[in-house]
Amino acid sequence: MFASATRNFVEEVDPRGLLIPVSSLNDTIDLLTVVVKHKRVWFWQKPKYKPTDFNFNDILLPTGDTHITPGVTESDFITYNGIYGDNIQGSVEMSANSFSANAKLNLEGKESFKLQSSFGSLKKDEVDVNKLLCDSKTRVLDMSHSLIQQVKEKQRRVFGIVKERIVTTQPCSVIEEVQQGAQCAGGLSICGPQSLKVLLKENGSLSKDSNINMEIPIDTTIAYALIELEIKQNGRYGLCLMSDINGGFEADGPGDSYSAHLRQELEELSEHFQVLSDLPATARSTLFLQITKVMSDPGAVSVLQDVLENMCRDEKPALGDMTATEAQKQKIQAILELLEQAGEESPQVLPALYLVTCAIDELTNDCLAFLGMCCSLSLLQSLELLIQCASGKGELPLNSAGLAALTEDNFEKTEHLFAASNVSLKRDGDTVKTEIKPQPGQLPLVLCIAVRGLFSLARCD
Repeated sequence: MFASATRNFVEEVDPRGLLIPVSSLNDTIDLLTVVVKHKRVWFWQKPKYKPTDFNFNDILLPTGDTHITPGVTESDFITYNGIYGDNIQGSVEMSANSFSANAKLNLEGKESFKLQSSFGSLKKDEVDVNKLLCDSKTRVLDMSHSLIQQVKEKQRRVFGIVKERIVTTQPCSVIEEVQQGAQCAGGLSICGPQSLKVLLKENGSLSKDSNINMEIPIDTTIAYALIELEIKQNGRYGLCLMSDINGGFEADGPGDSYSAHLRQELEELSEHFQVLSDLPATARSTLFLQITKVMSDPGAVSVLQDVLENMCRDEKPALGDMTATEAQKQKIQAILELLEQAGEESPQVLPALYLVTCAIDELTNDCLAFLGMCCSLSLLQSLELLIQCASGKGELPLNSAGLAALTEDNFEKTEHLFAASNVSLKRDGDTVKTEIKPQPGQLPLVLCIAVRGLFSLARCD
């Protein structure tokens, strides 16, 4: 709930910047707090950040009573109040007829969700980076410190120190309202010999409401920015002052770099998509339905991704330990049950689904909303062709087989979807053209993986 509120805040205020949302009220984040950055399994995933209990001075070799005390600038930031929500409604009707029996079942469900974040007036605290740079020239890290030793042993771990934080200046609140309702009606009639007739009818309904109000105290950090450290074997360190310069330990070697060749990256991941395509039709369609339900709630996507990541590390899924609403847990549990059944035949389903959910989780809220509007088989087929276009020649005839779903309305949705992922989509006469914008980051690749994964589940045999 708090994590969803801070994530929405950063998405609105600094979607392409350096701010990191605070995920837990239990995290105490001050200026110069040491934070461990965890690079993920796939290079295009956003990293995770884990604040530690240590200040930067705690991991430096002592030099008398001298501590690094850079100047701090405090300024007003913004006043922020946000309301996010959605309404979901659906129904399923099934009927079966045979020589001796007739059965009919009707299920209806609806859910509404609203998250209101009233952070009020916020301020920004910033470290004087120039003074920090000067103070760091003669300082050395204590390479025997337990924290440094433990982080150094782990691959893809990087140290960062908090250089900026966004802080509340007054008591504020986060309010979550969830309403759920379901109805079930069914009937069964049996006709047997000697004019025996049996008629059974059943009707039922279920509703559940929840309203949670979380009070946030003054001086609570809701977002922060880091300076990463480039650490030499002898304990000397450099401050990574540019956003495109990555930190790390000297022994780690150069970090992964983004490959501009989109097609090559997708080809390397093609086995994962094939695993999903090879699932039985029923399992595939049911899994696709459940995934699209989760996509309507970005918070649920993040929780699902965390659960699948733990499972990939051979850890049992523990939904009870996750910060999630009851509605989110129900959606995720349904996917886990399907995954367990599919995994009995193909153990590779888990990493394949994890890949796709990671990509979905990396999408911006706008991109995720537009993708949710495009989750029909015909439109996903068109998106798949446009992805091939973006990773290939960059243009495609509009009369190509598979693009029939691109009506005027659908083309507009698709155009917005691609634009939200730094890909330009335009009509030029009888041709549709795609162009990846300069400095696209990882969003084009992430969109391609998400679309290709969903299409692999939605396709017909």
